[in-house]
Order: sequence, then C-alpha cells, then structure tokens
Amino acid sequence: MHYRHFNRIDGRHPWRDAAPDAYVDYAARTRHGGKVFYFNFELAKEMGLIGGRHPHLLNAALSKAILDTFSLTIINEYDVEHRRKFPAHEIRPHPYMATRYLQCQHPSKNGLTSGDGRSIWNGYFKSKSGVWDISSCGTGATRLSPATAIQGKFFKTGDDTNSYACGMADLADGVCAALMSDIFHKNGIATERTLAIIAFADGTAIIVRAHKNLLRPAHLFRMLKQNRLKDLRAAVDYYIARQIENGEWPRAAAGRDKYQQFLQYVTGNFARAAAVFESEYIFCWLDWDGDNVLMNGAVLDYGSVRQFGLYHHEYRYDDVERMSTTITEQKNKARYIVQTFAQMVDHIVTGKKKGIGHVAKYPALRAFDEIFEDTKDSVLIDKLGYDERQRQIILGHAASRRNVRRIRAILRQFEVVQSRKGIYRIEDGITTDALFCVRDILRELPAHFARGAGDMDAERFIEIMQSDYATEQDALLTPARRNKINEFQRLYRRVLAAVAARSGQPCPAILKGMMERSSLINRYERVTGDAIIESGGKLLHGAARMSSRSLHEMFKQFVDQQVLRPEYFESRKPGRRVIKNRRARHILRAMLRDVRDMRSGL
Repeated sequence: MHYRHFNRIDGRHPWRDAAPDAYVDYAARTRHGGKVFYFNFELAKEMGLIGGRHPHLLNAALSKAILDTFSLTIINEYDVEHRRKFPAHEIRPHPYMATRYLQCQHPSKNGLTSGDGRSIWNGYFKSKSGVWDISSCGTGATRLSPATAIQGKFFKTGDDTNSYACGMADLADGVCAALMSDIFHKNGIATERTLAIIAFADGTAIIVRAHKNLLRPAHLFRMLKQNRLKDLRAAVDYYIARQIENGEWPRAAAGRDKYQQFLQYVTGNFARAAAVFESEYIFCWLDWDGDNVLMNGAVLDYGSVRQFGLYHHEYRYDDVERMSTTITEQKNKARYIVQTFAQMVDHIVTGKKKGIGHVAKYPALRAFDEIFEDTKDSVLIDKLGYDERQRQIILGHAASRRNVRRIRAILRQFEVVQSRKGIYRIEDGITTDALFCVRDILRELPAHFARGAGDMDAERFIEIMQSDYATEQDALLTPARRNKINEFQRLYRRVLAAVAARSGQPCPAILKGMMERSSLINRYERVTGDAIIESGGKLLHGAARMSSRSLHEMFKQFVDQQVLRPEYFESRKPGRRVIKNRRARHILRAMLRDVRDMRSGL
C-alpha cells in the first residue's frame, strides 16, 4: 500500500497568507526513537488520508508514513542561541507555525507573547471530505509559552524545571485525550480529534490532532485587542471562506451581510455548546480569552477537560497561578465570548471600535439566551427518552414546552444539592460532592410507568437518585422534596399524554420506546474524567504486550461502550469483533469496571 497523501502535510498552511503576523515560524527536524502507539483509522478514512477499505491494522509502511510526517521537533530559540548543530538531511524543507492567540495565564493580556507553547501546525490536507487542519502537541518549547514571557528567557526543549517551558507532551495524557475526544465525537459533542499518538521511551509523546478548522476565538481576539482592523477583517474573511469551502455555510454567506451571518453562526454555536456542557456536566474551562475551544465551540486541549458524573458545580481546576471557572460559570463565559464577537463584527462593519459594554444589548446576546434555553430543553427531552419526532411535538406545543422547563427547574434543584462536607481540596483543585444523580431516575421512570403502577413512591424516587456521596441525613425526604417529587411526576405524565394525543400513539407504545432510548442515554456506567485517567493508565500499561490490532480493537470497544446516542448504533451493523488476546480482554474488563466504580466522580 502507498501512503503518498501524508507527503502533502509538510508545514505549509494558508493561515500564513491570511494573517502574516499571527504565528512564529520554526524549522523542524526529525525526532528519532518514536513508535506509533495509536492511529485513528476512522478519522484517517474520513479525511481521505487512507482508503476506505484499509484494515484497522498498522503495517510497516503506514507506521513509517506517520513517523516520517509527524515525528519531529522544532529548532527553537534556545537551539539557535546555543548554536546547536543538527544533520542537514534531518531538517524539514518547510517551516512549521506556532500560532499566536490570547491566553489568560500570560502576563500580556492582549496576545503580544502568547500562543502555542508546545505545539505546531503540521499543515492542512484537502480531500473530497473537505479541508482539514492538523497540529501536533509535544514538538518542542516555543517562545509563546508562559514561561518565556514570565522568566524572560528561552528554554531548551525537555527542560522540566518549569511546567510551562518543557515543550513536551505526556503519553498518558495523550491516551486519555484520544479516548475522551473519540467518546465526545461519537456522542455528537463538537471536538478536535486525535489522529495519531507517537510514543517515546521516556514517557513523552507527540499527539497529532485534526479538525476542519483549528482556529480559536483567541486567534481573532488577539487582533481585536491590538486594534488591528485590517488584519482582523482578513482573518475573519479567511475563516468564512474556509467554512464555505467545507460546506459548513452556504455560498451565499459570502455576500454583503457575511459578517452578520458570521456573528449569528458563532452565537448559535457557543449557546448550544454552553448548554450541552452544562447539561452533560462537561468542564472545559471556558474563559474570556476563547482559548480552550474552537470557533464552533468544539472542545480542544484535554489537559483540563473533564466530564463529571454528577453536577459538581463547585469544582475548580487549580492552575498554580489562578483557579478556573466552574461548570456553572461557563454559560456566562460563553456569553461574554459572543459579546466579544459582537464587538468584533461592529468594529469590522463600522471601522470604529466600541467598548465591550456598548454591545451588551446587541441582538446576538438575546439570541444567545434563547438558543441556550432551547438547547437545554432539547437535551432534557432527549434524556427523557423521546425520539426526534416526539421532541418536535413537545417543542411545538406551548404547554408541553412550559412543562419541560418546569421539569428542568425541579431537576436542577436536586442537582445542586451538596454534601454537608462542603468545599475541600483535591489533587488538581477544589470541589464539593453532589448528592443526587438525576440520570438514574430518568432511566428508571419509563419502565415504572409502563407497568401501570401509578406514581413512584417518593421514598423509592429519592433512593434511586441518591449518590454514593449522600449520607442518610443528606438524603432525608423533607416535605419540600416530597412536593417536588410529586410535582415532577405530574408534569412527566402531562408531557407524555400530550405526545400521545398529538402523535396518535398510545402511551404504552411511547413508553416502550422511551425505555429503550433512556436506558442507553442515561446509562448507569457513564465515563467520567477520573475513570478516563484510570482506564487510560491501564490501557497504556498493557499495550506493551499486545498487538496493534488488539490495542486498537480494545480502544474502539471501550469508546463504543460510552456512546449514548441511539442514532449512532442505528446506522451500524450489530455485533462486535471478539478480542482474541486474553490480556486485552482482561484489561478491557478492568477499564469498564473503573467506569462503573467512578461513575459519580469528577
């Protein structure tokens, strides 16, 4: 087999022409000693890098193509200062970009010194499926790391005296990111995706990532902060053109009102992303700089990303210099990002830059609020177990829509209840313990009502929701809680009756479908950040004594166990390949036990 498509990924990228001051170029050289630990065959086929019939098996030629393309390290300022010499034949013919963007942790808050601190853009790849951006993390220390700005000096790649200056990536972190990003993607959550992981004997790795557009809001906010109108307009035009080329927008979006359409696009994306993050308990540290997400709200940089098992809304990540936002605060951070986009578009259209407060009542902010609430409604309807046709019935019926909003409010009252233990410190920050798992009751209710047993006893209801963190006193059934439980079930039955009346289906038939969907969507064994760390460690530890085929099959089966979308499986053939390697089967079972045991955690 030939893998000539990989040769087109060589550092060249059109962002250079669109934004000449938005990157730092680095020569790069081959890094030896690497081994392909993981390759995302599904993504590579979607991109067009390999053929659609290629077996999910790493052969010698494919491994060589991956290593030849991605196993590299930059020649940075430290290397130049110290006149380090490298064999000429190992230096790549084209430079690679470390892109500039805003970052909260930098001394400069307008992007003068910040950006890709240990990553480069490998280039782009164009195929029938669209144009894909490709980047690598762990390719060396750049001048854009916080450490260089703070210390005022350049660092040698691999210098571990400062966590922000090493320039390397950890293999274990890469494995966890690959698992979580694939789970998110298959669950319909926008995310960058891991294409490959190259492992080295010292535990470091190069993590190759891909997306159809790797620009972050922070790339554009940098130009806005620096009052560079011409560059800002060119950058936005570049983004719009890429989205049109990829079929994300209609070609009409390139017309007179393209900047307003651009604002509508990012407003909808960030409103929906914030609503999904809050509904699915996803913590990705949204902040004003727009650094930790892509322009469409997609998750990236999984170093601090977590999916909680419960609504641990007091969790904060400790980043040494500062504490992160909480999962609850992410909505307002996303709204502020949209407000900044409104300021940006106004600046481009009028030629004058207004203060951020002058766009606080811009229509985009009202649209954000509406889309956020609508998305929260849709996510809950999905969790209740209704299919797409039934969801449209509910959303189109005013009374049912109001009942769904009220159900949401009741569930939130249970979600936010915390342990009497209060806030306490953990390894990577602070948190409190949530007491109730509303997913559990949403999973069990359809079967209960299908039996025709009437309302569930309040005692049983709260017992099902009670988490491992709750003591007997924490889960006490107070009169207020009893009233909320009774009201919830009245509203639940009203929505069900409305769907039956408008669809022509009897309630038992609807409940049967709800049981099937809800049991998957609200699956008991739902992966958390803690479980990903433990499971990734087990996979990494066991990989040395198994074949590439067994490793990739184990990876795929673990991910598929965490796909909670019925639609995903409806379009695929049933059945699962048997893993022949006994050790791999044993490790997979252990990984799935971790998921079950850590389902309530962070």
